[in-house]
Amino acid sequence: MGPLRFISSILRILAGRPQVPPSLKDNQLLNVIMRRRSVRRFADCEIPDDVFAAILEAGRLAPSTVNLQTWTFATFKAETWRNAFNRPIPFKGKRAVIVMGDTHRGGIVLDVFPYSPLVEYTIAVMNASLAAMNMNLAAEALGVSSVMLSETGRSGFLDAEYLKQTLQLPDGVIPLMTIVFGYPRGAYPPMPPKLPLQQICFEDKYREAERTVMESWLSQMVAGYKASYPLSSFDAQLQLYKSKISQAEANLKNMIFYDGEAP
Repeated sequence: MGPLRFISSILRILAGRPQVPPSLKDNQLLNVIMRRRSVRRFADCEIPDDVFAAILEAGRLAPSTVNLQTWTFATFKAETWRNAFNRPIPFKGKRAVIVMGDTHRGGIVLDVFPYSPLVEYTIAVMNASLAAMNMNLAAEALGVSSVMLSETGRSGFLDAEYLKQTLQLPDGVIPLMTIVFGYPRGAYPPMPPKLPLQQICFEDKYREAERTVMESWLSQMVAGYKASYPLSSFDAQLQLYKSKISQAEANLKNMIFYDGEAP
């Protein structure tokens, strides 16, 4: 990427703003949602127990398919994370929650999907993701920042087998992501490159996105990553993910089907 294109992409990122109708600009909940960012720099300040309890309660009260609540949360302080993984919480966070899709617990009393493991897994992922977002927003409302990790620190679904062994998870419990929490240090990051609403919505029939819009978005992604991590690159990070995906695919198949084969 040339310097002019890099500068142009960075300026586009810095100019990005949530599109909120003026009539709703004072809505507190909307402001919390629109303000939320993934933060990777945390202050050396502990999160009080009652604040963290409220964040977890928001996850517990999330909506789920047929109220199945197919989720489990592994919660950590800095000390317990280090005891479990022999390293600090990523980005020096003060609390962490590993969010898991859990079809094991409900199976104790109810077998809803005896012959549909993919449907069962997909529903667990949907439900647990809703719970994760509830926790993100509750944290933001309480002044606590967060970041969702799928790979950093072997903390997400790309390292599901490792987490299954480390946390001694039964079949049917699949790690999806880690949410790291802490009070932000320094200024909030800018809004990451977001596609225009007209590129992600349609009426009646699916509409292909405009190639020029997608190319502009990718340029901003590459430039934003380079600005945030000068010693790395977007391509390097992409290659890291690719290097882990094949093994993660095999591991997840085994964890979904348990014996490695669909029934």
